[in-house]
Amino acid sequence: MKNLIYVGSDHAGYSFKIALVTELKKIFPEFSFIDVGCHNETSCDYPSFAEKVAVEVVKDSAQGLLICGSGIGVAIAANKIPGVRAATVWDDLSATLSRGHNNSNIICLGSRLISHEVAVSAVSSWLKTSFEGGRHQKRIELISALEKKYGTS
Repeated sequence: MKNLIYVGSDHAGYSFKIALVTELKKIFPEFSFIDVGCHNETSCDYPSFAEKVAVEVVKDSAQGLLICGSGIGVAIAANKIPGVRAATVWDDLSATLSRGHNNSNIICLGSRLISHEVAVSAVSSWLKTSFEGGRHQKRIELISALEKKYGTS
């Protein structure tokens, strides 16, 4: 489902996630945002929520949004799930390139590293960008071949 976005965070990204998704729902009413947790600021482990988002994204051919303190941990964890191309982004350009060139299906943000305004702009750019295909398709196929050859562990 193209208009389905699974959302997850750890405790460090919780309030950032709530504010970001609230604004994104206003900008993109055609998208359904499904929050798989966490649901408060109690300390928790980001790999659990990265896994939940990643599994649903692959299962439903959907998109995902993950937030932790840096955006790095959730990306590493999500990328362990075959079929996921999670990218940590920090601005419009990195978001656009992650989608246009790398066909990312999960965008990862660091709540401690970027502002709310930058996050809204980056996710908006990511949602509006399509995969360019062409010369980039071969590279995506090479990534998929690596997943098959080595697994994601």
